[in-house]
Amino acid sequence: MSALRQWRRDEEVPQAALDAVREGVFIHGRQQAQGSDARDIACALYEGDELLAGATGRTEFGRLYVNYLWVEADRRGEGLGGACLRQLEAQALKRGCVDALIETLSDETAQIYEHMGYACIAHVHDYVPGFTRHILLKVWKPRD
Repeated sequence: MSALRQWRRDEEVPQAALDAVREGVFIHGRQQAQGSDARDIACALYEGDELLAGATGRTEFGRLYVNYLWVEADRRGEGLGGACLRQLEAQALKRGCVDALIETLSDETAQIYEHMGYACIAHVHDYVPGFTRHILLKVWKPRD
């Protein structure tokens, strides 16, 4: 006899199930795209044992995808975010990436990325009320 089917919602869904769904989507997408060379990428800046800033993402199909870029609140405005992004870019270039994709909900941050050579390729106005989602691309080498 088979087990009884049961829906679980929100907090009832264990973290392991959330991770399995996420991983299943990635695996399926990579199987469809064929030839995935996905690798995690990260950098972190420490002062002693204190984490000041960090960035994470992945490289895949010749592109750097930046997922998260964070700077400790007390240290913002010191250029650490830009330094993190340049670190990821340098690593991605060594891996053979030809461009980089980053997103933000901050108009001010989008302007900073544009100053760093990124071009806005899409906007989603009111992505969340009062915020525009900016999708930016930086091209190092044109794709064939």
